[in-house]
Amino acid sequence: MYVYKCFSETSILLCQLRVIMNNCSFEDVDRLMTSLQLVIYIPIFVFGLILNTLALVVLCFVLRKWTESTIYMTNLALMDLLLLFPMPFKMHATKYHWNADKRPFCSFLESLYFVSMYGSIYTIMCIAVDRYVAIKHPFRAKQLRSPQVARIVCVLIWVLVVGATSPVYRFHADGAGEFRCFHGFSEAGWNPALIVCLEVLGFLVPALVLVVCSVKIVRALRASQQDRATSQACVRIIYSNLCIFLVPFTPSHLGIFLQFLVRCGAIADCGAQAHISLFVQVAMSLSNVTCCLDAFCYYFITREVRAVRGTLRQSLTYRRTNSTSEV
Repeated sequence: MYVYKCFSETSILLCQLRVIMNNCSFEDVDRLMTSLQLVIYIPIFVFGLILNTLALVVLCFVLRKWTESTIYMTNLALMDLLLLFPMPFKMHATKYHWNADKRPFCSFLESLYFVSMYGSIYTIMCIAVDRYVAIKHPFRAKQLRSPQVARIVCVLIWVLVVGATSPVYRFHADGAGEFRCFHGFSEAGWNPALIVCLEVLGFLVPALVLVVCSVKIVRALRASQQDRATSQACVRIIYSNLCIFLVPFTPSHLGIFLQFLVRCGAIADCGAQAHISLFVQVAMSLSNVTCCLDAFCYYFITREVRAVRGTLRQSLTYRRTNSTSEV
């Protein structure tokens, strides 16, 4: 009921009033996260930087052939490196407050974080669609897939996520004193319409596309009787990649939704609010681990997909030849 009412201007004011009147303290949560975030961020930053740099070297200088897969993989590696850029500043912001004149720079860092996160999500979704077309429709893939199409799609992803994250610059627009970057977003950051777009278009739709494409690919691979060892290997990789996407990003977006309920006053219990605050901060921190996994996981799947795609094409060609000879 509260969530429904928050979509009106009157209820938004009431939600803000409930939060102001709430005397809950989160000092214990902030104290715990000060150390825990450093434990999470430092390994992610080190390994993510090494793995994504190696991935770019392999894609750009070793393979040297710009196919659809390598273009998407390069775009994903760039998105993951962009995610790592604000991480040292996030580690600094976990312990120290920033002066008021640093608000524009903080908003820029926050926008880069969201650009890279949702750019990675949409790039992974496009990889799944491209993989689905290549395996499920190998003959139509010649018309639907090309390096030029992949480049256009990647450019559109950048334009989309950069434009969609522009509201981030209003998250710290108010206030004249010291503040903590990546913390304490203003009410503009919890606008109901913005949260709905973030949850639905930013996560649920790409996740649904990824799940549907993965299921259809697995069915196609299992229906093929050619080279079962390669097919089974590809199925395992597809399920692994699906888990790598869903496991980090599902808790973080669930946490964002729960925190939205807290800001609207739908969850008023202090203990519940403290647990939600801890949950959303841990989930958002752990979601960054995808930048370490993406660097090599999607590179190896392109080799498996090429092998299986060739197998399916041979199978379809064999069937067509048999059906023609029978006629």
